[in-house]
Amino acid sequence: MATPSSYRPAPGSIPTKPGVYRFRDAKGRVIYVGKAKSLRPRLSSYFQDIGNLHPRTATMVTTGASVEWTVVDTEVEALQLEYSWIKEFDPRFNVKYRDDKSYPWLAVTVGEEFPRVMVGRGAKRKGTRYFGPYSHAWAIRETVDLLLRVFPMRSCSNGVFRRSAQIGRPCLLGYIDKCAAPCVGNVTPEEHREIVDDFCDFMAGNTAAFTKRIEREMYAASEALDFEKAARLRDDLGALTKALEKQAVVLRDGTDADVIALAEDPLEVAVQIFYVRGGRIRGQRGWVADRTDEGGTPELVQDFLLQLYGGEDDAIPREVLVPALPPDSDVLEQLLSERRGSRVAIRVPQRGDKRDLQQTVANNALQALALHKTKRASDLTTRNRALEEIQQSLGLDEVPLRIECYDVSNLQGTEVVASMVVFEDGLSRKSEYRRFVIRGVDGQNDVASMHEVITRRFRRLLDEQSKHGAELQAAPAVGQSAPQAEQSGQPPSGPMLVDPETGRPRKFAYAPSLVVVDGGPPQVAAAQQALAELGINDVPVCGLAKRLEEVWLPGEEDPVIMARTSEGLYLLQRIRDEAHRFAITHHRNRRSKSMVESTLDDVPGLGEVRRKTLLKHFGSLKKLREADVDQIALVPGIGPRTATAIKDAVAKAEATGKTAAKAPTVNTATGEILED
Repeated sequence: MATPSSYRPAPGSIPTKPGVYRFRDAKGRVIYVGKAKSLRPRLSSYFQDIGNLHPRTATMVTTGASVEWTVVDTEVEALQLEYSWIKEFDPRFNVKYRDDKSYPWLAVTVGEEFPRVMVGRGAKRKGTRYFGPYSHAWAIRETVDLLLRVFPMRSCSNGVFRRSAQIGRPCLLGYIDKCAAPCVGNVTPEEHREIVDDFCDFMAGNTAAFTKRIEREMYAASEALDFEKAARLRDDLGALTKALEKQAVVLRDGTDADVIALAEDPLEVAVQIFYVRGGRIRGQRGWVADRTDEGGTPELVQDFLLQLYGGEDDAIPREVLVPALPPDSDVLEQLLSERRGSRVAIRVPQRGDKRDLQQTVANNALQALALHKTKRASDLTTRNRALEEIQQSLGLDEVPLRIECYDVSNLQGTEVVASMVVFEDGLSRKSEYRRFVIRGVDGQNDVASMHEVITRRFRRLLDEQSKHGAELQAAPAVGQSAPQAEQSGQPPSGPMLVDPETGRPRKFAYAPSLVVVDGGPPQVAAAQQALAELGINDVPVCGLAKRLEEVWLPGEEDPVIMARTSEGLYLLQRIRDEAHRFAITHHRNRRSKSMVESTLDDVPGLGEVRRKTLLKHFGSLKKLREADVDQIALVPGIGPRTATAIKDAVAKAEATGKTAAKAPTVNTATGEILED
């Protein structure tokens, strides 16, 4: 591993002009490409104290063995050169967005004498006009099948076309009027080209003109008593209408835009993009990439836009809607405008249909990331490798088949709760999840709260072992029946997880192979101290810090740095995220309940039983606030007079600010409550 100081450029040798730089490793391979408005301050930032760098940046500079740069005149040229080098060298430390599958396009070979419509995948070709991409090939084929009735252009392969021309007889599509049959001369090349142009205009979003034209022709044929033609045009109009229904209008102003949203976690990022043309969603695409640097959402957006539009001149729309403006948005707009040949705007939608549509795209990105994680977690080989990596990295005596993770959740020291989630063999065991309400800690003190949770959980374990000591001694070994144990003469061992009196599983009866706490050294020390006070010294403890994804062990000054691509780190992160989600769900439920109860304390004649009935009926204070007096009066035990008093109390609490109506901000990637 190289020391950055060994290849640091001499002071003053780095220019202050815009440019692009490349880090190379000892074998000369390019490992990172970046650009800068001014090369000197940007490159100098990499050669500071390693301890001040982000771990991923520190890994990059210690992997590198040399750095070189190229000076350009403008920032736009720097962006273009950065994209070219990333595409050429494929550096390992640059974020690379790769399709999770090959998305189909609707292609029209306008460069041929008789253009053909078809479904294609992969790289684009010159002389072909593309629409999409789409999520499913069958969706394109259904649409094309409908439109060929109105626009009977060629859709057969070259072989079928030549064969029909040789025998002088069209294929089946020509006989059912879904092809104008240019192969046998039914239409001239110019007439067929007009059909193709109309089809392309319709797919490009110019739909109103065609529907109006067919309506006029239909009514004219009807007035001329040509009812057969009118019926045929009616069916054509129905086909167009059905095709349009498959592409609902989402933006009323007929905007051409790409709507982009991200779903992030500390290790991966999922990107979804909706292609909107003429106000209609024409296609969708998705990527999942590993995060390789410390950049936030703006930097991720910039990297994505550069890779998405770097090589596609004809696919850039007039407007690009993003979740956050990239750092060099002006320069990027200039680059995209030059490639498109007209003005391109990069915007963050704030309200209206565009904001709603981006929220839909964001939901798709969240689902894509969750699906990606689920597929990754469901692989048995991957889970086994993850558990082995955790064992090796933490120096455990055995593979941690049962892992328990604890997280504390609160909002400014109120309604402090904690969660315990259990993963067995790398999979969640939701029946073993437990919730805790912190009672012995005042205010916001995550360390003391963690100490209380660990103490309560393992005291229950000791109580179970003490209470059922005789049963535990009589229990057979794991995988061995009681008669087999008696015949073998071996002393029986192992916990009895089922209560013989109730037949239900015993809570806290199973000791974990590893305890994971959400946090760094303070939380780990608190958990270790709680176990030591209970006399438990055979349960290993570690902590996973959120910001840098560092794994901390008790009493260690330095964290355990697991590889970014490590399956073990991924499993620990997934367990931590699940503990976040479970804790916050509990916290929200208690907060909603306490808000309802505190708001209704002063309502005369409304006791605890009817308050609980109200909470159960409406579910939250928000829904109770939205209900009118008649709806409240429908709750069993609540009359019109009490309903009026409840409505007045809720309105008064809202006016005086007692209800704290603003919900907390939540990190959707980790589930963490972010305090203002």
